[in-house]
Amino acid sequence: MLSIVVPILNEQETLRELVRQVIAATATLANQDLEVLLVDDGSTDDTWQVVQALQAATPQVRGIRFRRNFGKAAALSAAFAECRGDVVITMDADLQDDPKEIPRMIAKLEEGYDVVSGWKQTRYDPWHKRWPSLVFNATLRYFSRLELHDFNCGFKAYRREVLSEIDLFGEMHRFIPVLAAARGFRVSEISVEHHPRRHGVSKYGWSRIPKGLMDLLTVVFLTRFRYRPQHLLGGLGSLSCIVGILVLIGLCLAWVWTRLWNYESPLHLHERAAFYMAMLLILAGLQLIGVGLLAELVVANSTFRRAPYSIAERAGTSDLDTQKESRV
Repeated sequence: MLSIVVPILNEQETLRELVRQVIAATATLANQDLEVLLVDDGSTDDTWQVVQALQAATPQVRGIRFRRNFGKAAALSAAFAECRGDVVITMDADLQDDPKEIPRMIAKLEEGYDVVSGWKQTRYDPWHKRWPSLVFNATLRYFSRLELHDFNCGFKAYRREVLSEIDLFGEMHRFIPVLAAARGFRVSEISVEHHPRRHGVSKYGWSRIPKGLMDLLTVVFLTRFRYRPQHLLGGLGSLSCIVGILVLIGLCLAWVWTRLWNYESPLHLHERAAFYMAMLLILAGLQLIGVGLLAELVVANSTFRRAPYSIAERAGTSDLDTQKESRV
C-alpha cells in the first residue's frame, strides 16, 4: 500500500484539487493500493468539513483532526502511527508540491534507497524564505555530512521501516533524513517541480530561523552523542579544566618569579583578571564533567530508549526468536 500523508492547517481552498491530482498521479502505478491521510492540525476555517466531504466521496481518503494546533511534527507523527502503507510520501497541502512527482520518488526508492527527499531546485517563494533556507541547508549539510540540497522540503518518500525507528517531537520533522542517515538508512534526493502559491499564506515566519538553529544543535547532539553524552560534555569540561589549570600554573610561576628577583611591584594573583578567569574555567569544566556523568546515568538507566543500532535484515532464525514464537 502507498500512503500519502498531508498535514493541513486552514487549507480549505486547496484540498479538493490536491486529492484529485494525487489520485490522478498514482493511477498509473501498478499493484499499489492508495490511501490519502489528511491530518487537520487545528484549522479554524472549514478545512475539516472539506475533509469529511472528501472522505464520504472518495474511499481512499482518511482524516484525523487535532483538538488544537500542535505543529507539523505532531501531525506527521500521528499520521505515521495511523497510516498503513509500505511506502509513505509526505507533501504539503498548498499545491506547491506537484503530485506528478510521486511515481519518480517511488522509482528512486526502488533503486535501493530508504528515504528520498525532494529538492525544490527552482523555488517560487519570497526572498525572506529562500535566503535563510540556503544558509540553514548549508549549515546542516556541514554538520550532518549528508549531501542534500533541501532538507526542509516537505515532499519526501519513506519506507515503512524508517518511520518505525524515528521519534518526532518539537520541530524534528525537517531533520528526518539526518536522523535516518544516522541509523544507517540510505538517503537520496531528486529535483521536484515547485509551483507558486495559489491560495492562503505561508504558515512559517521569521520565528522558524532561531528555532531551526536550536533544533540543529539538538540533532547534532542526538545523532553523534545520544548514547555517549560524556564524550561531548566531558570532553568540553576536560578542555576547560586543562586551559584553566595551565593559566593558573602560568600565574603561579609569574608570582614566584617576581618575588625571587625582588621586583618593585611583585605580582598579586587577586589583582589579575586572568586568575578569576582560570578559576571560572576550572569550575565550569568540573560542572560539565558532572553533568556528563549524570547524562550517562540517565542513558544507562532509561526504561525507554531506542536501540543504538538498526538491523537491515536477517538470515535464519535465532533461538531467541523460536522461544518468542513458542510463547506466543
